[in-house]
Amino acid sequence: METLKKIAVPGLAIIAFLGLWEFIVWVNDWPNYKMASPSDLPPAFSRYSGLFIEMGWQTLWRTVAGLGLAVIVGTLIGMAMGFSKIARDALYPLLVGFNAIPKATLVPVIALIFIGQHDFNTVLMAFLISFFPIAVSVGIGLSTLEPEYRDILRSLGASKVTIFRKIALPKTLPEFFGALKVSVTLAFIGTNLVEIVSPHGRGLGALFKSGETNGDYPLMFAVLIALAALGIVLYYAVVALERIFAGWAERPQG
Repeated sequence: METLKKIAVPGLAIIAFLGLWEFIVWVNDWPNYKMASPSDLPPAFSRYSGLFIEMGWQTLWRTVAGLGLAVIVGTLIGMAMGFSKIARDALYPLLVGFNAIPKATLVPVIALIFIGQHDFNTVLMAFLISFFPIAVSVGIGLSTLEPEYRDILRSLGASKVTIFRKIALPKTLPEFFGALKVSVTLAFIGTNLVEIVSPHGRGLGALFKSGETNGDYPLMFAVLIALAALGIVLYYAVVALERIFAGWAERPQG
């Protein structure tokens, strides 16, 4: 019953959203070249089904690759900041300053530096836009580790590796997965920035740009829905991993 409820509630919310969207378009009598309605999308998905599969895969693997790189680099940076006050004082202003830069301005810079390396550029942008929350969350989680735990384990002869594995890592996991949920959506933004801007781009962003160029607005909105669907799938993949590795941190709700 609980599983059915978890599926039914978000499903009904999505249906309600689509119904409201359809109603707003109908009430305002908007043509599909101004605002496509949900009923305009199935023909677009059917007509370009092959492209959606091909381009969706291109977007998905680049996003996952960039997110995976963000997890590795962000965790390492967070560990450095969490275990060393000097590293934290040195790196934190740099990270905040870099994160404040609009990432859209980096797309042409990266494209000029790595000319013709579209896959690399796309993965790199997904990484650059998504590693910051992970680094900060891991750094904060480790820096707030209670010193008495370390002292007790050290007095018992535990090594730094054991202290990290037994105390620091479990304590950081809830913050890590919370940041990873945010980074999932950010990675998709980074991927699509490059796919839309690049003249030789591939992926759902390029398909969106094609729809814009050809005035095919149902295709454009279909791409947006496809991106949302991929984001939801990847988000719940992270939720599943969180329940496996940090399910103990979830508080029961009444």
